[in-house]
Amino acid sequence: MDLGLKGKSVIVTAASKGLGKATAKQFAIEGAHVLISSRSESELKQTVEEIRLESGHDNINYIVCDMTNPQEIEQLVVKAVDLYGTVDVLINNTGGPPSGSFDTVVDEDWQNAFELNVLSFIRTTREVLPYMRKSGRGHIVNFASSSIKQPIDHLILSNTFRAGIVGLSKSLSQELASDNILINTIGPGKIDTDRLAELEQVTAEQLNVSFDEVRAESEQAIPIGRYGQPEEFAKAVLFLCSSANTYITGQSLLIDGGMVKAL
Repeated sequence: MDLGLKGKSVIVTAASKGLGKATAKQFAIEGAHVLISSRSESELKQTVEEIRLESGHDNINYIVCDMTNPQEIEQLVVKAVDLYGTVDVLINNTGGPPSGSFDTVVDEDWQNAFELNVLSFIRTTREVLPYMRKSGRGHIVNFASSSIKQPIDHLILSNTFRAGIVGLSKSLSQELASDNILINTIGPGKIDTDRLAELEQVTAEQLNVSFDEVRAESEQAIPIGRYGQPEEFAKAVLFLCSSANTYITGQSLLIDGGMVKAL
């Protein structure tokens, strides 16, 4: 099935590893022109080379961008337009906030999480909208978490701000529909990434059990019986941003193997 992504201009933020990297690679495999960002230039260079090699597609570039810095976000979008002429697809992604309960996080933690996990999405979206409106179409996907449907213990910051992204996406889907710009939120469940391993290590230490015990118990709670792979998550993102999707907007989709039981 031709997804209609060949030659499309795509920005994927926080894409030097994990779900962002997997998503950027799938876009490259489809022939899209992809600009990735993160805060680490060395990791970005390595990721670009890997994607070029694995996708057979050379039009993959990078820019260093701190997603809490509005000037760097502006430069990110300017570079995409300089390279590819416009922005057709924006994938909003950032690292997750630290774990913790209400009693353990302080004002600085709340402020930092807001800057990173909400305001950054607002700023990138604001920067790309003029180009999408000019072309008369666009796709935006905001990465969140399964906590948008079911709160996760000891992740008070993520539970709070990921839900805010859903509200943002839903509101924007109403405002942008007349411009033919579709925006959706996608929440990973247990996808096998470094971020998940870090959270599981924290859980193991809190419970005084082994990492393997934590992982085994987590897998048992997933109806499919295993963790998802980053490329499985990425393929769902591609569908939402493809020519096959002309009518889905304002929705929140979980990629979780059936783990979350909420309706």
